[in-house]
Amino acid sequence: MVRTNSTMLPLGTKLPKFDLAYVTSKTLVGDIKPEDLARKTNNNISKCSVLVMVLCAHCPFVKHIEKTLTLLDNDYRNKLQILAVASNSLLTHPQDSPHKLVMQLRANGWSFPYLLDLDQSFAKELRAACTPDFFLFGSDDHLLKYRGQLDGSRPGNDVPSTGEDLRASLDAVLNGKEVSILQKPSIGCNIKWHPGNEPSWF
Repeated sequence: MVRTNSTMLPLGTKLPKFDLAYVTSKTLVGDIKPEDLARKTNNNISKCSVLVMVLCAHCPFVKHIEKTLTLLDNDYRNKLQILAVASNSLLTHPQDSPHKLVMQLRANGWSFPYLLDLDQSFAKELRAACTPDFFLFGSDDHLLKYRGQLDGSRPGNDVPSTGEDLRASLDAVLNGKEVSILQKPSIGCNIKWHPGNEPSWF
């Protein structure tokens, strides 16, 4: 385990294009892409805000916040699109296989889809570095409003996990307010890149 900080993708970056398979708490389902990220409001289709969470099944930093993510999912699932992304190499870490992700989804009661970034291209576009890593894109053309930590809780630091940093940003975006630019990087296990596929910032 290498303790790694977020790279802090520049604010205002547009949600990268993707077309990825995903799993849910039931099974491997299909594929999803940005144009699918719309919700029906008063019989009109409008873009919604999107929260992308880079997670995995085995990381102790992710396991530490699983209950907090369940509360987050319960509170925000009907207000924006939540997506988890699994980018760890299955060549080196089969413990993050789709089957293990389904088990994780079921154990925590998560309703959001888990995207399978098998070639790691989406993680590279996000400049994701660790698990967990969080990216909040607003409904205005899906531009990045927040990236960084869920809260200040880490395994072993005795700080309760409340999700306060991410929740404050979610509430600001959903209420049409400015998100504070004072954003702290997430810290977690480094993404497990395919051998020879490590990005320049690794």
